[in-house]
Amino acid sequence: MVRLWTVLRFTDMRTVWRAIVRTIFWSYERGSWPYDLAVVLIVLFVLVTPTHWFHDQPQSTAAFVSKVQLQSEDPARQTHTYRLDASALPAEKRATRATPELERETHDILARTVDELKDQTFQVVHIEPVSAKDGSILYYDVTVHPSPLM
Repeated sequence: MVRLWTVLRFTDMRTVWRAIVRTIFWSYERGSWPYDLAVVLIVLFVLVTPTHWFHDQPQSTAAFVSKVQLQSEDPARQTHTYRLDASALPAEKRATRATPELERETHDILARTVDELKDQTFQVVHIEPVSAKDGSILYYDVTVHPSPLM
């Protein structure tokens, strides 16, 4: 009797372990009841999970508007210079000199936040980082030129 109980317990644990492994590695056949159950549980999780669990919020352009200011306009060259606060950029994208990645990031921020640039194409002509005495970047002076529509 004891041997039968041990064999049953060992077999039951092996079955449970096999089910856990197959669930983790998603190795059930399509259309089987474990597969369908897993899909239903995933859909329920997506639909029923409270939104406050995941603090994921879309980035508001209002937060960036105060960090972008028009500094000057040059009608002869048709350029505008904007002062972009360095805190508007992620820390890993800030650079002490103009790089293609910095140019792309500043272009994207200006395109999202400056009303005059939202519906037109433009190119970043010059980026001038302005540093504090300790070497940290305070802001960037970004000069842009509107590109002709193609």
